[in-house]
Amino acid sequence: MQIAIIGTGNVGGALARHWANKGHEIFIGVRDLDNFKGKALLDNPNTRALPIQEAVQQAEVILLATPAMAAVEVAQSLGDTSGKIIIDAMNVVMGRGPAGFSNTADAILAHTATRDVVKCFNTTGYNNMENPQYGDTALDLFVAGDSERGKAAAIQLAKDAGFADCYDVGGNDKFQLMEQFAFFWINLAMFRGLGREFGFKVLKR
Repeated sequence: MQIAIIGTGNVGGALARHWANKGHEIFIGVRDLDNFKGKALLDNPNTRALPIQEAVQQAEVILLATPAMAAVEVAQSLGDTSGKIIIDAMNVVMGRGPAGFSNTADAILAHTATRDVVKCFNTTGYNNMENPQYGDTALDLFVAGDSERGKAAAIQLAKDAGFADCYDVGGNDKFQLMEQFAFFWINLAMFRGLGREFGFKVLKR
């Protein structure tokens, strides 16, 4: 796939490395080509840095992994997203999010042309993006959104990042549930003292 990544902090950077190593073509969308976080990602020949709108136009999938408060501004900066898939990896945490919206995916939908917006890669810590393997077991991820093609892309990219599976939890009406699930992880990790080195796995019988 051709993937634009907007936000190359811990989450975006970890996923960029995994996907580039899997042979995907990565376009890091940045405001300043001379000064941006994640320059080391360009060591991979499958990764390039471009201005944000140029990166978006080159891509079929766009990952948004910026602070939640910037969701509207970031969505508006993308340019024409017609026909693109947007994967939202952001979370509103303790009220810090886009004004007027309870979750970031709804804010993106309100400020971009594409309807193919899904939420994924938001329910666990960046350390688990870097390494989802716990012994012989890989963690699972989850995805929500009305877009079937968006969910199919996110599920494939979750597996390409090393996760065992990525479960479809429903449509756009589950965006809020996904962010609540993210806060459940954050609560255990940060506020209940469990630390970052844990994750979620679906067990079936």
